[in-house]
Amino acid sequence: QVQLVESGGGLVQAGDSLRLSCAASGSTVFGRTVRRYAIGWFRQSPGKEREFVAAVSWFGERSEYADADSVKERFTISRDNAKNTVDLQMNSLKPEDTAVYYCAAKPGERPVIDIREYEFWGQGTQVTVSS
Repeated sequence: QVQLVESGGGLVQAGDSLRLSCAASGSTVFGRTVRRYAIGWFRQSPGKEREFVAAVSWFGERSEYADADSVKERFTISRDNAKNTVDLQMNSLKPEDTAVYYCAAKPGERPVIDIREYEFWGQGTQVTVSS
């Protein structure tokens, strides 16, 4: 019953910024509801495994970021439970950031980096960064 939709991807130049958004489709999966989920962002490039980028807790007060590619220094994850959205602000984009970006939900409030704990996935949005 949980459906997630990503948006905001596109083609940009190195050093530019993008803001990705993840929204629930159908039932409410985050926000002021009985059911509570942590939301994560993952990305996948051709020939590579899907990798963790960032995650945020139910209340938006706790977050986790990947160590690779200076993600913590350049990206910010946030959520607005009133609007049922989770955003990923990406600054200082590099060609290495080129990938399909997915949002995912896991039961419980605490964000984790383990992809195996995420049960519901969106279809992804393409981010391409040219040099």
